[in-house]
Amino acid sequence: AEKSGVSHFTSKNEIECFQDIRRLLSYLPLNNMDPVPKYEFDEREEKDLSDLNEFMPDNPNKPYDIKDVINKIVDTDSFFEVHEGYAQNIVVGFARMAGRSIGIVANQPLVLAGVLDIASSVKAARFVRFCDAFNVPLLVFEDVPGFLPGTDQEWRGIIRQGAKLLYAFCEATVPKITVITRKAYGGAYDVMNSKHVRGDVNLAWPSAEIAVMGPKGAAEIIFKKEIKSADDQ
Repeated sequence: AEKSGVSHFTSKNEIECFQDIRRLLSYLPLNNMDPVPKYEFDEREEKDLSDLNEFMPDNPNKPYDIKDVINKIVDTDSFFEVHEGYAQNIVVGFARMAGRSIGIVANQPLVLAGVLDIASSVKAARFVRFCDAFNVPLLVFEDVPGFLPGTDQEWRGIIRQGAKLLYAFCEATVPKITVITRKAYGGAYDVMNSKHVRGDVNLAWPSAEIAVMGPKGAAEIIFKKEIKSADDQ
């Protein structure tokens, strides 16, 4: 479950396993031709969302738990995470909004700053395709500083594997909404269901940063000569 990602769920015992199976099936239609199930929803229930104005750290490099945001927005206690122990820099799972099933894909700033790597790209791509196959709309929370750098990722095919998530979002025909909570940098921004890959709606939190790269990296490239020739302070 944590190393290979073969197992989507782990259970302590047989009873818990059957409970997880029932819960998983509750989010899905009877077949791929039916709409997602809708459960009774008390429209009078009002959630306190004031915390959402304060959850974002002032320091853009300080992490936060995206699961706190997800649980605030979706119906109470409805978030059901898939592949919880694998590639934890991205979070996928099912939830309900106003009683209807949706799929969640979210970068997790608590782990590797939420970057995309091979494992997280493949994990998210598989989940997106599964949701598309069963008519489950997608809600994406984006806070991604880029792809994980390094020769290990390059030699193992990060471009080829990362493209699987790009293709999955491009080819999905279900409704797709993206909320940019903070960083949306470079190619990773495009991959995470941006408008450039047929995202239906893109929303930006007040703290959103949409750019080719972070300000430090951009300054080092644009002003490379000036920095090199400048005196040390």
